[in-house]
Amino acid sequence: MKIDAFDVIVIGAGHAGCEASLACARLGFKTLVLTINLDKVALMPCNPAIGGVGKTQLVLELDAMGGQMGKTANEAAIQVRMLNRSKGPAVRALRAQIDKKGYESAMKRTLENTENLTLRQGTVDRILVDNGRIQGVSIESGVTFYSESVIVAAGTFLRGRIILGSSEYHAGRMGEYPSMYLTDSILKAGLVMDRFQTATPPRIDKRTIDFSKMAVQPGEDIPASFSFWNSDKIFPNIPSYLTYTNDKTHELIRNNISLSPIKSGMVTTHGPRHCPSIDRKVINYENKSRHPVFIEPEGKYSNESYLQGLTTSMPAFFQQLIVNTVVGLENARIMRPGYAVEYDYLLPNQLKHSLECKTVANLFFAGQVNGTSGYEEAAAQGFIAGVNTALKLSGKEPLILKRSNSYIGVLIDDLINKELSEPYRMYTSRSEYRLSLRPENADLRLSFFGYSAGLLKEEQYSKVLDKNLQIENLLHDLSKKVINANDETNKYLAKLGSSPVENSTTIYKLLQRPEIKFSALVKTFPDILGISISDSKVLEQVETYIKYKGYIDRELIGIKKLENVENIAIDINFDYFKINGITFEAREKLSRIKPETLGQASRIAGISPADISILMVAIKQG
Repeated sequence: MKIDAFDVIVIGAGHAGCEASLACARLGFKTLVLTINLDKVALMPCNPAIGGVGKTQLVLELDAMGGQMGKTANEAAIQVRMLNRSKGPAVRALRAQIDKKGYESAMKRTLENTENLTLRQGTVDRILVDNGRIQGVSIESGVTFYSESVIVAAGTFLRGRIILGSSEYHAGRMGEYPSMYLTDSILKAGLVMDRFQTATPPRIDKRTIDFSKMAVQPGEDIPASFSFWNSDKIFPNIPSYLTYTNDKTHELIRNNISLSPIKSGMVTTHGPRHCPSIDRKVINYENKSRHPVFIEPEGKYSNESYLQGLTTSMPAFFQQLIVNTVVGLENARIMRPGYAVEYDYLLPNQLKHSLECKTVANLFFAGQVNGTSGYEEAAAQGFIAGVNTALKLSGKEPLILKRSNSYIGVLIDDLINKELSEPYRMYTSRSEYRLSLRPENADLRLSFFGYSAGLLKEEQYSKVLDKNLQIENLLHDLSKKVINANDETNKYLAKLGSSPVENSTTIYKLLQRPEIKFSALVKTFPDILGISISDSKVLEQVETYIKYKGYIDRELIGIKKLENVENIAIDINFDYFKINGITFEAREKLSRIKPETLGQASRIAGISPADISILMVAIKQG
């Protein structure tokens, strides 16, 4: 008998590890979480925020299926804002500043009080593989734990290397022990890894900041929630502030650019382009006179402030000089310097869409170890890996989300099919169906999967079904409710800057006009509308659908075409080198990535439409 035996072992307790372990434990599997430091569960080592454009979709999607991040964000948010309010619904997004310690504490409390879940401190140094199947792990202290499945969610800790000026040392994050031996074990299992780099800005003492010289950036007092299962509420409103770098800042950096690790050669790996260091900005944008710096609070009770826009790994003494050139920060004192960290990551084309390794059964990978950047991207992967681990151990089919039904589907599909030149970050532009995949309809799109897996209760799913029914009924009613063409109606339309109607028309058709808002119609024509629906989210969904129906219908046609090729499965042992007519590059890439469907094959870089046509014929011929 194996005493230290579990159903699932999760390596790491960051955002991916937390979601993965909770999903497994909540589905009834005995789950062990091994983490290097139990005081760092769900840590936010970089930006103290959750959500934002492209990222809110991920949070709400995993929440719609029974994930945890949205609920915990609701507990720890200290400011919320709706981004892109003046733009279309596809790119609007809720974003929250988070009390970092509050978030860590709330998430750890959730893990500690979840049945079937055990937290333990320990650094994993080896995965145990036998005959192509995972058996468990061992930790550096010599203890071995056996399990049916393992989820690797190691973040930036695999052979982590901190760079600060000309100094370097091994660490997963500044002040934290790295995982130095697990990479070797993964490589011995036949997997391929590479290295990425990321960085973070200095933190400063807010008592040394002159906020009077800065523009205040308050949150919004709007009812909001990051979870469909929590009621909307008004969040605290601790403001951020905006200032800018200047010619003095840039001249200082330019004259001392040899101190930058990206110039000295200390940093040679690729980092995320979406948040370049201030020294890289000065190099790349010579003619730009200033760059924004947002001063963001790290918590309700913390004096640390995060300098978004001032990321650097230049020497600590020089970081202080840089900070003091910025307006309002002339006397600011650094509490923690910025730094860069290099780490090993798995080339994710070695994974199935379930996030299970293609060559080692029951070994899953999730989070930053798959080459992504961001808490939300990590959490989404962790949830999918956790659910699919549980489904596989139950003998059930995996949960495979598609590009056509979720941003999570886009995320995973991109990771598997596209070659990563930098850590992957989710943007709305990555989704070809973003108007259909809006944040507010994630529950309508995905709650069925959470309910089917067993993570949503009957009452939760019934709530979603009722909401969908209300939307359908209201759309039908609005297409029947008629407004007469008369002076009163046309005077009202004129006030809204809308053209008059010459014939009677329906409320549905009026709402197709961009300048006509549902809320205004309800006030003006209450007798005609007769709406008893009190759920503002139902009204919002209906208005969005009516106004954008033409575009949404176009996306649905594209989704239908995608499904035609997405449903053509490819045997994992298919021999692409026997196919005549496709390029050698296509054969090599298809053999290496082993796409699961023809749709996936069509999205691999370097595979042409002609290659796909020939491949389709070959598959049908068997």
